[in-house]
Amino acid sequence: MSTTMQELDLAIEGMTCASCVAHVERALTKVDGVSSVSVNLATERAHLMLSHSVPIADLIQKVEQAGYQARPAQVSDQEENAAKREKERVDLKQKFLFSLILTLPIFAMEMGSHLIPALHHWLMANLENWNWIIQAALTTLVMFGPGWVFYQRGLPALVRLQPDMNSLVALGSLAAWSYSLVATFTPDALPAGTVNVYFEAAAVIVTLILLGRLMEANARGRTSDAIARLVKLQPRNATRLRDGKQETVELSLIQRNDLLFVRPGERIPLDGEIIEGSSFIDESMMTGEPIPVSKTVAAEVIGGTLNTTGSFTYRVTKTGKDTLLAQIIELVETAQGSKLPIQALVDQITRWFVPVVMLIAALTFMVWLFFGPEPALSFALVNAVAVLIIACPCAMGLATPTSIMVGTGRAASLGLLFRSGTALQTLAEVKTIAFDKTGTLTLGKPKLTDFIVTSGFEKNTVLALAAAAEQHSEHPIANALVDAAAAEKIALGTLETFEAIPGYGLKAKVSGEEIHIGADRLFEKLGINLDVFSTTAQQLAAEGKTPIYVSVNNHIAAVMALADTIKPGTVAALKALHSLDFKIAMITGDNQRTANVIAKQLGIDLVIAEVLPNQKVAAVKELRKQHGAIAYVGDGINDAPALAEADLGLAIGTGTDIAIESADLVLVSGDIQGVPKSIALARATMRNIKQNLFWAFAYNVALIPLAAGIAYPFFGLLLSPMLAASAMALSSVFVVTNALRLRNWKTATE
Repeated sequence: MSTTMQELDLAIEGMTCASCVAHVERALTKVDGVSSVSVNLATERAHLMLSHSVPIADLIQKVEQAGYQARPAQVSDQEENAAKREKERVDLKQKFLFSLILTLPIFAMEMGSHLIPALHHWLMANLENWNWIIQAALTTLVMFGPGWVFYQRGLPALVRLQPDMNSLVALGSLAAWSYSLVATFTPDALPAGTVNVYFEAAAVIVTLILLGRLMEANARGRTSDAIARLVKLQPRNATRLRDGKQETVELSLIQRNDLLFVRPGERIPLDGEIIEGSSFIDESMMTGEPIPVSKTVAAEVIGGTLNTTGSFTYRVTKTGKDTLLAQIIELVETAQGSKLPIQALVDQITRWFVPVVMLIAALTFMVWLFFGPEPALSFALVNAVAVLIIACPCAMGLATPTSIMVGTGRAASLGLLFRSGTALQTLAEVKTIAFDKTGTLTLGKPKLTDFIVTSGFEKNTVLALAAAAEQHSEHPIANALVDAAAAEKIALGTLETFEAIPGYGLKAKVSGEEIHIGADRLFEKLGINLDVFSTTAQQLAAEGKTPIYVSVNNHIAAVMALADTIKPGTVAALKALHSLDFKIAMITGDNQRTANVIAKQLGIDLVIAEVLPNQKVAAVKELRKQHGAIAYVGDGINDAPALAEADLGLAIGTGTDIAIESADLVLVSGDIQGVPKSIALARATMRNIKQNLFWAFAYNVALIPLAAGIAYPFFGLLLSPMLAASAMALSSVFVVTNALRLRNWKTATE
């Protein structure tokens, strides 16, 4: 018996590093019914898969027991989140400034006296022991004022045997501060030659780490700009029409089928259909297309898009979470909150990182104490503190999620909606991409491509007769003929009689003329000779087109051909994919000859033709067997199974809802050029993630041994705790800043 899994998102507060992520995940996993947990440091959310219903209170309690706060996450509660982040940023700024004001005198009194002999002599002459006492007082204010957050979170985490970054800062600064207090007030308790103070180290550590967190908060605030911009697209009020009168109402009061009036320069409140008026609408924030789109009566409009020129009235068709804007926001949030497979290794390392760092610090202290030069105790303390302070799991924890947030946000601004962050990694890795033909590579609407008449007949006259004969038919040929006549502004004849001939074509009487339209077998049946068009028919067949003939009063008059025309931009898109070293396949229900002609025109490498809708999944499996991981691009209901089967499904946004639901990536505008764009952006995002991970790991691998004093025996170099704090703060800022470069990512042609 299969079990339906339930999904739940929790907003987590109080996380500061990758170790916090591990603690929250471990706490939630212990709850009965929780099958899996994925916690994202950048979005501060936990995504849970539940095998059965679990009381939210139980989950919140477990998170609180681990030392953090939790609440049910609301989709797109962006304003509240933005306000919370801004409050945290302002609070951090105030703490940093207060800490800086108190730390500068300490730094000047201790380090200044080493650099400026005159200052040292003045301090000794005028302050004597008060020099250290003043430093002690100021440092205590720094540590238990602005720096209290480190001890408030770090020490309880130590007691729970779940140390995090705060624990390292707390241990390092407390060790330096405690040793300095003993040296100041009970110096006889220390071995001879080891009496010294490190107040400046404790104070500067706290100040620099607060500065690092402030810089990180400023940078991280920009990673969610994409969603913030999307949320701001929707106006708060709308102009509703009631009994012919206009009234301004809040958006929450609008219901389906309400009539709304939109003026030039206003944003469209909700999705709907125009019933009166026309305009050009800027849909760039939805589709990535910069040119405003012409909209007239019966055209669909999207909530959040900008009305540029005219005014119009439209009927609301979707409200609340059903609107395209709400669905886009939800997709982007889901993608930003997901974890990539590459993150699994990072999680394993960070889970053990802090305990290992504490062990290294303890070993450093012991080695320097027993084998270091005099004063051994001072060397042991300084180097152990440097190890504790320089180790930074924050950078490792932020390396992946910040790049995902910025990358998927940039994609959304281009009209590319990733349904999960995992799709980024998959898309960056696949090398073969398969396309559905109709509606994806082509417009899906046959057009009249050829209309050739014999001598004695005039083209417009025959086209008028043929279009009139077909005007009430729903056959694609009929639509193509009527559209062609309309494009030439040809007046149609009067249809007097109509008779369908199943399997052959039709017979009609138009303005007194007898018309037959059909394939060659119809005219063979009628005994009408087609030799005059034999060469033309062969040429059309060679192009993958099926010749259709027209006779007037039993005399052959014209041969025509229809073709499903290639979408604008398709050739350029496939060329771009080839430049990215992709192998391109086409899966279609067309006959092999027609498919080969289109494939030749587009430079497609592999053609699988004459495939029924229920055979597309098998075709995708066969391609995977031969060429490895497969991406599939489609738009119709019949593409949904193939989109789900492929390693990565890309749905054309102008296609059916079921196809979009089955895909991993949605191209909102329906422009196939979004495919190479999405691949190039996915690869850029993965490169960014790998850069972040490399520097995050390289930083720790290189600097922890240096902080432990490995260079001292060879070069006489030691890394002071103050420099360690600076390096630690900058590592997280570097990772976030590097991820933010993706906000300005552009295609090679832009």
